[in-house]
Amino acid sequence: MKITMKLQALLLLGAFTFASTGQVIAKESTIVTTSPDGKSVAVLAVTDKLSISISYIGQEVLLPSPIGLNVNKNVQLGPAPVVRKVSQHEVNEEIIPVVAEKRSLIPDLYNETEILFKGNFGLRIRAYNDGIAYRFFTRFPGNMTVNDEKLELNLALSDSVYFGEEESFISHSERLYRHYAVKTISEKQFCSLPALIQKANGWKIAFTEADLLDYPGLYLCGNNNRLPALKGIFPKAILEKKTAGDRLYEIISRADYIAKTRGTRDFPWRVFAIAETDASLLANDIIYRLGSPLKLAETSWIKPGKVAWDWWNANNIYGVDFASGINTATYKYYIDFASCWGLEYVILDEGWTDPADLSEINKDMDMDGLFTYAKQKNVGLILWVTGRALEERFDASLDQFEKWGATGIKVDFLVRDDQEMVNFYERVASEGAKHHLLVDFHGSFKPTGLSRAYPNVLSREGVKGLENNKWSENITPSHDVTIPFIRMFAGAMDYTPGATRNATKEGFRQVWSLPMSQGTRCHQLAMYVVYESPLQMLADCPSDYLQEPEMMDFLAAVPTTWDETLPIEARVGNFIVMARKHGSEWYAAAMTDWTARDFNVNLLFLGEGNYKAIIYSDGKNAGKRATDFIMESSIVNRNDRLAFHMAPGGGWAVRFIREN
Repeated sequence: MKITMKLQALLLLGAFTFASTGQVIAKESTIVTTSPDGKSVAVLAVTDKLSISISYIGQEVLLPSPIGLNVNKNVQLGPAPVVRKVSQHEVNEEIIPVVAEKRSLIPDLYNETEILFKGNFGLRIRAYNDGIAYRFFTRFPGNMTVNDEKLELNLALSDSVYFGEEESFISHSERLYRHYAVKTISEKQFCSLPALIQKANGWKIAFTEADLLDYPGLYLCGNNNRLPALKGIFPKAILEKKTAGDRLYEIISRADYIAKTRGTRDFPWRVFAIAETDASLLANDIIYRLGSPLKLAETSWIKPGKVAWDWWNANNIYGVDFASGINTATYKYYIDFASCWGLEYVILDEGWTDPADLSEINKDMDMDGLFTYAKQKNVGLILWVTGRALEERFDASLDQFEKWGATGIKVDFLVRDDQEMVNFYERVASEGAKHHLLVDFHGSFKPTGLSRAYPNVLSREGVKGLENNKWSENITPSHDVTIPFIRMFAGAMDYTPGATRNATKEGFRQVWSLPMSQGTRCHQLAMYVVYESPLQMLADCPSDYLQEPEMMDFLAAVPTTWDETLPIEARVGNFIVMARKHGSEWYAAAMTDWTARDFNVNLLFLGEGNYKAIIYSDGKNAGKRATDFIMESSIVNRNDRLAFHMAPGGGWAVRFIREN
């Protein structure tokens, strides 16, 4: 039975005893928050401690799990709680994102309970139709020290998890997702987020955090008791560090606390997205909804788009009368290519400057001349920088970038998410916006909704992407159809697709200067529809793209933002079929693992009238020669179906252009 908010309030009043002071003393009571559709229910148990449990359609998905904070001189917020006030309200609003990653109009529908406890701290619990979230808040004067946060996830014996296992808190957060029974994970094993929990009935629970500000990132570890339980852990605050090599810091010492912060503040959301089907997880944007509201007064200068990228293809252009490399002539060639095909940006990646010193410009680069040339061609230039080099010359560098006319920065080798680094991200986003700079974070932790507050943050890495093909065999088609359910659930994902040298499983080789991808050409094309990144890369060499006009017809047209997202059918690690809308056009795409698959998709998502369908399918011989594809077109309407076959590691991509 769906419990209304009014009825919940009445139930709550009966659950507490009122003291003469007016405060409410808990007596093993529960506070219930139910989603608008009545399916998702969070229960806060207030006994000698605080614990939260979650059910969905009457089935428990999270068993009672203790939560709390340890602050200042070992003050415990959670044990022996005394409730002073409980308030509940319903929200039914709409968010219009500046940059539409999944949709241009986001329903923001939830029920929220706010509990204020004795001791000037509290808890907010939100129940959405597609998930549950909670966050602590404190109302202390001055500043405070957070020693630790207690978070446990008590799960069922049959539960398993896709676990992006880490070896250190110094990490690019580029992980493979291993599928473990939760009870087999030891206390020494820990993962970065998101983590994807699988229930025995096939439901998925994506767990991560949102609105991470002025606080360290959350990780999960196992336990040594062979119990199905995961525990939250955090990197401690940094006390001392020193430079290491030309782009990183070595951590010398850490504190015994995780954060020093304001005494009055909201803490990050702990988020449980609930999906009955794998496909529905692909449409979930709860992390964006939980991000801080827009903090920029003016955003008209923020332009998503596609990027001609140099690093993956090692600047290996050919058929020219100059030596290719990190030099002015090569980048003019990239600018000409971008201008010819209507690509918005070119990245000047590693090599235009000394990675350790942004004032030391490569002598082969005429920066003033390149920016002038790019402006004439209506192409924006994005500059790669290391986080350390930017930090050391922060204001001077941003001033110089603005003087040149740079449109963005790609900030790399961040590799941490302790409190200091989390604050650096917000500083880059905020100060970058003042200089009208787009931001792409690399060597980065997962998104946590920062792009809602700072929509100039268009994308970030934190994913084991295409670049890994240069040195490993890990970027398999199965990996490609796993990351959208886990890493991409958190937000935009700079995987950097677009390989033109495509290989079968048997034919793949690691070649640094002439890299290839695993899977078919259409597998790569489908990524431009399946993978969300408002700043989307074309990773391969412009000289190769110029030999592939059919491929470029699609890549030049495909948008990087979407008005609607419609997952059709999907299974983690196996396949994805989905459709997206931008303006009057629809796109559809599919990807598979190393298993060949056949689908027959109805086109009910199309509007009224006829559409010209431009279809890219795996060729008859794509299983032997992965570059083989077929491009064809037909007139279709919403009453039609499209049947297609995907080769092992294959894909399928369609552009639907409205005819009338």
